[in-house]
Amino acid sequence: MEVSGEGRQIRRDGIHGRGSEIVITGEVTPTAITPGGGDSGDNKEQEPGWKIFLAHVGPGFLVSLAYIDPGNLETDLQAGANHRYQLLWVILIGLVFALIIQSLAANIGVTTGKHLAELCKAEYPNYVKFCLWLLAEVAVIAADIPEVIGTAFAVNILFNIPQWMGVLITGFSTLLFLGLQRYGVRKLEFLMSMLVFVMVACYFGELAYVKPPASEVLKGLFAPRINGSGATGDAIALLGALVMPHNLFLHSALVLSRKTPPSAKEINNACRYFLFESAFALFVALLINIAVVSVSGTVCAADNLSQENSDRCSNLTLNSASFLLRNILGKSSSVVYAIALLASGQSSAITGTYAGQYIMEGFLDIKMRKWLRNLMTRCIAIAPSLIVSIIGGSSGAGRLIIIASMILSFELPFALIPLLKFSSSRTKMGPHKNSIFIIIFSWILGLCIIGINIYFLSTQFVEWLIHSSLPSVANVFIGIIIFPLMAVYMLAVIYLTFRKDTVVTFIDTLNSQ
Repeated sequence: MEVSGEGRQIRRDGIHGRGSEIVITGEVTPTAITPGGGDSGDNKEQEPGWKIFLAHVGPGFLVSLAYIDPGNLETDLQAGANHRYQLLWVILIGLVFALIIQSLAANIGVTTGKHLAELCKAEYPNYVKFCLWLLAEVAVIAADIPEVIGTAFAVNILFNIPQWMGVLITGFSTLLFLGLQRYGVRKLEFLMSMLVFVMVACYFGELAYVKPPASEVLKGLFAPRINGSGATGDAIALLGALVMPHNLFLHSALVLSRKTPPSAKEINNACRYFLFESAFALFVALLINIAVVSVSGTVCAADNLSQENSDRCSNLTLNSASFLLRNILGKSSSVVYAIALLASGQSSAITGTYAGQYIMEGFLDIKMRKWLRNLMTRCIAIAPSLIVSIIGGSSGAGRLIIIASMILSFELPFALIPLLKFSSSRTKMGPHKNSIFIIIFSWILGLCIIGINIYFLSTQFVEWLIHSSLPSVANVFIGIIIFPLMAVYMLAVIYLTFRKDTVVTFIDTLNSQ
């Protein structure tokens, strides 16, 4: 066994006839290896399967928070208000795809001992690496905007605190929660899991009051259809809000906190346990999204809806949605809604800060104190929300959420394509690479989602340009700037897709000797 440098490179030989070079970075503890070539997996085999599974629980729940963040809740509310239960199938397909790509991210971390940002740093030239880092940081900021604003809305509803002050409170409270890291990552994961179940209780409490028709909900889930004005746009918004680039970096890093012995059997077992955990966590996220859409769709389609509430349903936002239960729960409806929104925003903000840490460390190899790293990541993330909240108020903050969702849609290929390539590459994964079925299926789904997002956002921009009230000269000037950038964007996506991997991170040490 050889140990060298700050990265703690560890080479293990003679395990099940194969070996691999695993690089463990950051604060992850190297796998314990007993003298004589044995590993800690021998003791694990004597433990019950359920106990081993519980040891792997945590990363999936932390990652699932991004699928029930305030940005998702806003698109859910609007989709339900506009189309009732018709678009529930989009959420189902989106979360099935999310399960696939999150599992691939976990597999990369378990197999290589590196997370996605570190693999990108090792694989790509410096200029590509730097661009990917910038794009990943922008993705973290864009994902954090709905979370910060949603939490600020919740604080405003509960305590009548101004929007901008709620943004500051959100930033400081997130840092306090992250302070739990000093007591171990597992404790922070447990706290976030509890916040997930707080959201489950709140939204299912709402669902029990409004009682949507079960047959219509099931039809919306399993009978795909897009009817009515704006249904296509709302469907794409739902899909774009579900899949977030920073989550791929985060999941591949979180699994490194578990000590996976380097044998082929233990790696396969760990990947399977993380798959089961992610499936359960995302199933909970699916139920919450279904509940939000169903509550919105049932209330806004009621026959006795007042004109005031009807106007609200036509432009439903996070800070105006508490009325949905007012006729049933009275004044307490806003409290129930705000608690759920607070849990959603605060927990999702923590995952965004976590992702920012791993991205900065992975791409730039920057080592700094944890509190300073958290503070820097947090300040970068909340700055846009604070500025817009001060200048534009709640309406400006609501528009910022829409802009953030569009940015995330454009950012997705620059995390998803490297993930799909690395997880299917023998140079990165060795014998643990994706099967041909998973390769074909994941690439088809991934390219479809990327294509839909690019098509929708491009056509939306062209439509805006045509109907813009700006002077013709301004429209021409904007077109001259944007269309070349769109061409560069497409070339970058093509480059990432077809570039051949050159760096080997999985090494067959027996055959290389």
